[in-house]
Amino acid sequence: MTEGLPDMEEVRPRSQALVMLTGLYLFLLLMTLMSYGQPVPFFGRILEGTAGQIFIVLDSLVCLHLFLGLWKRQRLTWRLLLLYNGYEVLNTLANLWLLPHKDLERILERTVDPNGLLFSNLVTVMIVFWISLVIWKQREQFYNRSPYLF
Repeated sequence: MTEGLPDMEEVRPRSQALVMLTGLYLFLLLMTLMSYGQPVPFFGRILEGTAGQIFIVLDSLVCLHLFLGLWKRQRLTWRLLLLYNGYEVLNTLANLWLLPHKDLERILERTVDPNGLLFSNLVTVMIVFWISLVIWKQREQFYNRSPYLF
């Protein structure tokens, strides 16, 4: 008798925060895809060439999983989002501390203001912490316990 009716789990309304998070991670996926072929800072090193391309492909796959998991409200994705944001914070701080300014200037082909670099990276870290807090508060929205996206 209830075969034709949708599962009530699937028709729960999405919060506005969850819709915005899904859009944010779609944007992150697109930005990651567009950076293919560009040098990538990774924990104090610059990955260029094939290493950088492989890193971008792997990062794009992770971002795709995060986006689809947000869309499907997967419980596993909630944990992965927090882990990914933690990785982003650690990578940003490590690059800020370990990456020489001369390497950045070589890659960017212009001079780098150390104070501006410090400020922008610390603001980025604060924004990622804020996004992680929003994700933490939305944990009830991630009710899909299936480990599969499809």
